[in-house]
Amino acid sequence: MRTWPICRLGPDGYGSISSWYQWFSGVGSPGTGFGTWNARSSSQTRCHFCSISWGSYLPGEVCAARRAGLPELGKKQLLHWDPDTSRVLELLPETARIETGELTLGGLRASELANRHGTPLLVYCERTIRAQVDAYREAAPGALVVYGTKAFANVALLRLLAEEGVGADVSTLGELAFARAAGIPGERIVFHGNNKSEEELLAAAEAGALVVLDSPGEADAAATAGVRRVLMRLTPGVEAVTHRSIQTAHEESKFGLAPDAAELEVERARELGLEVEGLHVHVGSQLGRVDESLLALERALAFADRLHWTPRILDLGGGLGVRHNREEELPSVAEFVGPLVERAPEGVSLILEPGRSLVGRAGVTLYRIGSVKESGGITYAAIDGGMSDNPRPQLYGARYEALLANRAGELPSGVYRIAGKHCESGDVLIEAAELPEPRRGDLLAVPATGAYTLALGSTYNGVPRPAVVLVADGETRLIRARETVDDLLRFERS
Repeated sequence: MRTWPICRLGPDGYGSISSWYQWFSGVGSPGTGFGTWNARSSSQTRCHFCSISWGSYLPGEVCAARRAGLPELGKKQLLHWDPDTSRVLELLPETARIETGELTLGGLRASELANRHGTPLLVYCERTIRAQVDAYREAAPGALVVYGTKAFANVALLRLLAEEGVGADVSTLGELAFARAAGIPGERIVFHGNNKSEEELLAAAEAGALVVLDSPGEADAAATAGVRRVLMRLTPGVEAVTHRSIQTAHEESKFGLAPDAAELEVERARELGLEVEGLHVHVGSQLGRVDESLLALERALAFADRLHWTPRILDLGGGLGVRHNREEELPSVAEFVGPLVERAPEGVSLILEPGRSLVGRAGVTLYRIGSVKESGGITYAAIDGGMSDNPRPQLYGARYEALLANRAGELPSGVYRIAGKHCESGDVLIEAAELPEPRRGDLLAVPATGAYTLALGSTYNGVPRPAVVLVADGETRLIRARETVDDLLRFERS
């Protein structure tokens, strides 16, 4: 086990500053062997544990982290700490901090958020979302970035993204309504779907959206509805390295058309007077490498060559994954998008459709711990939510991390199984979470829950869906109200 320093000022005004702070501030990363330093002369001025500037300490004063109950340490003494355990913090939003032993998000204490809005509570960090948009802009200058609305359709989030020039990738009438309510113009909306209804095509045409043809005969239906601009979705026969349920470009995929069928549909669309602007390919979601997306792009370009056609637009889909646990290693936006941009022909306009990579890390779910009990050698800590607000562990085998938000400065004491409250044995959110010993009333924070959690949620067991808030600069805004039992009964008829 390696050692890591914790903030502590000695009588002479010097001490060791937490490597956690160095990690968050971008000075370095765990494993680089920081050790102690002269806090007074450093350009870094704040302890991450206690969030107090070094200049505010008097000689002989101790760090607030120690006052919060962390082990007492002398000058240059080290706290034994497993860096692999502490890396759970790396999964949190950019504004996450540990202040006096408690997790804060966007400058707000997790306990304050939970007390004000209740739990479960999905918290989004505005700064993290905007930073991800910036990353896409830098990686693909001039490309149209459209948010994969299915990751989580919310008017406030869509409006925030629209302020940044981001459009919307939608696939249903409902998702289109969310995008329009957020003020996203039709020219920045891409309408997908493997089985679009007449009503959906009419709405897409009225909005002026770019429609992606996905099935034989859809060109006729689109033309009848008044659609003018279309893309052709090609099934490139590429099997992405991801969960089978979110692979979208293999030969048996329900999405798109194989080259021969796609060629016929392109010809038919042109006969009908539709503007066939280009091609669309998308290999899947939660991708950890760019190889399959590059192969899909190559096959799309080969298809265009076969038709002696230079597409005006290439929509390369999305798919970049998000780290949900410490073991996952994923490329950055630049590492994923850069090779695609380099391979795209000059003069072709690009569309990118990120979903989870825009909002996934920005979201943190807060739960209240209830019962804690041992069964067959396993200690269960039950939360007030579960598979109704995050079914990804059940659907995709997703593995999450967690920390006790109200005791974030404490060391883990063991491994605990985090169970949901639903009447189903499979309702387990985390099989093995390293935590301090959990107690009833503790606040559990689960990072990287901003995508495909509440979007896939339900009211199973008659459990109303949680509230959603957006945090920024010490302010919180309710962007989705908590459902009530009355809401569940509203559509019942006797």
